[in-house]
Amino acid sequence: MTWPFYLALRQLFPKGRVFPFFTVISVLGVALGVALLIVSTSVMGGFGHQIRQMIVDTQGEVQLRAYGLLQDPEAVLAQVEAVPGVVAATPFAEGVAMLEFARKPVFPAIQGIDLERAEAVVPLRRFVRAGSLDALDDDGVILSAPLAESLGIRLGSRVDLYSPLLLERLKGEELPMPRELEVVGIFEIGHQQLDNALALVTLRTMQELYGLGEAVHGINVKLAAGSDPDAVASRINARLADEALPVRARSWLDANEDFLFVLQLEKNMIFFLLTFIIVVSAFSVASSLLIAVVRKTREIGLLGALGARPWAVAACFCFQGFFIGLVGTGCGLGLGLTFLHFRNDVVRVFTELTGSEEVLARFYQFSQLPAHTARADLLLIIASAIVISTLAGLLPAWRAARLRPVEALRAE
Repeated sequence: MTWPFYLALRQLFPKGRVFPFFTVISVLGVALGVALLIVSTSVMGGFGHQIRQMIVDTQGEVQLRAYGLLQDPEAVLAQVEAVPGVVAATPFAEGVAMLEFARKPVFPAIQGIDLERAEAVVPLRRFVRAGSLDALDDDGVILSAPLAESLGIRLGSRVDLYSPLLLERLKGEELPMPRELEVVGIFEIGHQQLDNALALVTLRTMQELYGLGEAVHGINVKLAAGSDPDAVASRINARLADEALPVRARSWLDANEDFLFVLQLEKNMIFFLLTFIIVVSAFSVASSLLIAVVRKTREIGLLGALGARPWAVAACFCFQGFFIGLVGTGCGLGLGLTFLHFRNDVVRVFTELTGSEEVLARFYQFSQLPAHTARADLLLIIASAIVISTLAGLLPAWRAARLRPVEALRAE
């Protein structure tokens, strides 16, 4: 161990003092800054990660939409599934309908799924909370949990479904009848906006409700693990262009580019603003070390008189800043990760005390507070905290290095 490093440790932890006041305060300031940065970036990253995962789980990594209706989905499916990187694909049809139960109407979004192909792309079984996906047929419907709860619907209830096609038939002086369906399942994705009003029916039922015939509105595609969605979407577009099919493929990154940009911008701004907490802690470290330089003037002069180089004296104080940053970052990591582990318990206690459980779920759009700690974010926080703390020792180090031995000894 070099003597500047040894002397730095002795000054931070003098003999007879288990918890030196200045050292503890400096380490605590860095630790709190690091912990707050970890918690904030992890929670923001959790929102973004969960939203991204829900988009992929409900739409697939790549989605194809036709310019109008996709009249021959089987031909397109055959072309898409032959593209390298594609694992599975499933057609879908979507729209809005009026659903009525006990004379209470609602207007949910409705989606028709191909039961033979959908499960290979979208993990629907994972979201079903009551009933079964296997029970869904042309006379059945699966409703989102908030929609079913708002109407008082249970498994086995029968609902009437009105489509826009019925309105067109009314113009022709026909007397259309609604489609009566049995509720065979209730699902919950976990996102309040997605769960708010959504109904799932078979693709054939949706085609009949909208008069689509054999046509669909689009195709969802699942990719192999590690595949680049944008690259696969480009390959699909190139293949479909060769076949002159009026369909365009877009990756989920491309389709939600603006939304994802806003999420990343918010996360970056929070990181930038909270970094100033560590900067403030660094000023505290610098002031403590400056006080140490003033108090240790005689010792610094004695080191110079014994032949110590100015850079070695400066290194002593830089090492102190580095050590404070290292210990503070370690404590901050432990504190931040511990808080993240118990975050939902903390939020639950807070909402119970304030009576804001429903308000939190409604505005945050999640049933639980998500968190996702990216390795890159963690490394950036660690590096920033240690570097800023080390830089905080530069001013005291420069001050100590400029002291002349004779003047330092005379001043004492």
